[in-house]
Amino acid sequence: MGIFKAYDVRGLYPSEVTEAIARRIGRAFVGFLGGPRGPRGEVRRIAVGRDMRESGVPLGEAVRAGIRDAGATAVDIGFVTTPLLYHAVGSNGLAGGIMVTASHNPAGYNGFKICREEGIPVGSDSGLAAIEAACADDDDAVPDEASRGAEETLSPLDPYIEHLRRFAGPLAERGDGPRLRVAFDCGNGAVGAILGRVLEEALPGVEPFALYWEPDGTFPNHEANPLEVENLHDVATLVRRDSLDLGIAFDGDGDRMVAVDDRGEPLPADRMTAILAAELLARQPGSKVVYDLRSSRAIAEDIRRLGGEPVKERVGHAFIKATMRRVGAPLGGELSGHFYFADHYYCDSALVATAKLLALLATGGQRLSELRKPIERYAQSGEVNFVVEDPDAKIEELAAAFGDGEQSRLDGISVDYEDWWFNVRKSNTEPKLRLNVEAADDDALRGRLGELRKILERRSS
Repeated sequence: MGIFKAYDVRGLYPSEVTEAIARRIGRAFVGFLGGPRGPRGEVRRIAVGRDMRESGVPLGEAVRAGIRDAGATAVDIGFVTTPLLYHAVGSNGLAGGIMVTASHNPAGYNGFKICREEGIPVGSDSGLAAIEAACADDDDAVPDEASRGAEETLSPLDPYIEHLRRFAGPLAERGDGPRLRVAFDCGNGAVGAILGRVLEEALPGVEPFALYWEPDGTFPNHEANPLEVENLHDVATLVRRDSLDLGIAFDGDGDRMVAVDDRGEPLPADRMTAILAAELLARQPGSKVVYDLRSSRAIAEDIRRLGGEPVKERVGHAFIKATMRRVGAPLGGELSGHFYFADHYYCDSALVATAKLLALLATGGQRLSELRKPIERYAQSGEVNFVVEDPDAKIEELAAAFGDGEQSRLDGISVDYEDWWFNVRKSNTEPKLRLNVEAADDDALRGRLGELRKILERRSS
């Protein structure tokens, strides 16, 4: 099925993602977990949440019906963000969770993010392929009502707000001093539904300036994807116009965030990882920090300089989370705007990252434009995409052309030289290669990028 991706299930509704598929996924997930009862004979309880898309209502109902078909208990947690679902699963000892969301995709899409106990992700290499196979074999037979599982409801917001308070430092208290003045662009996504209460109860030391807080799955103002620079235009303009301390933009389901500094300049997520790592290492010297291999070389250098241990990992939340658990890292970060915290069940949360960043700015005495400056000592290309006929063959061509560099196959191919490096990896969904290059300065970057373009754009003979 084409809707099953590397890390989630996603497609057009209702032509690709249907209620029938949703119900099959609910049944298959219970089977993947080992059946309706756990190792001690307890009935497994599985959370189901949804974002602001209208199609989330019928799809959520169908997922819950499938869970009940398989004899487990479906726990309806309603309209939530994805990190809120992770917290509900972990803090309530649930067997897993299914979030009905298409994240930042356009309005016509929907899908599912799936996790096991304690928010452990289910991706293609960790169970999603088995769920896909079970869905393909499902005959859609519905068991007798007497053999079906129960349904419960759970309101997870109050414990989550208390959870966020623990990351907010001095901003969790109402003081008489000046408050941080922050623009928040929710992009009409799920965060807007809870942000008012979060600020009032967990971050009262912040003066908010609101953009697009009303949840609306049609995304009438801009796509809820803060990685695209055009979607940051409004929040950056507001920061500059009102001389605010910074801006924060969220994606559709609230697991990613991008900051805009006091000059209205977007902060790349690898710089954010370095800033959070500096705060962590001041409190917990020697800690490990996991980062994805597209990040600037400066990130690992700064983590080492501050007494930490950088751990490079391939792109994808399932890999980052698994490595964090394996090595005991308190923090992880991806260039995609996902930030992961051991104290949040090794899961990503845009609001946890926001709380930690704002607390740091409130106590550190530096503006965000000052904090980022020493990290930005290399020139980066950003991600450049190339459509190629045979991605694997093109990767081998690059390996031969740059055979004198230090090569890694952790994700695609990475080649390191003393004064520059590049990574090329395959898209999970398209016949594309994604290139990231970093060099000592802009002139060197242009030259290296030109060399790589010649190879990547050259047709195979």
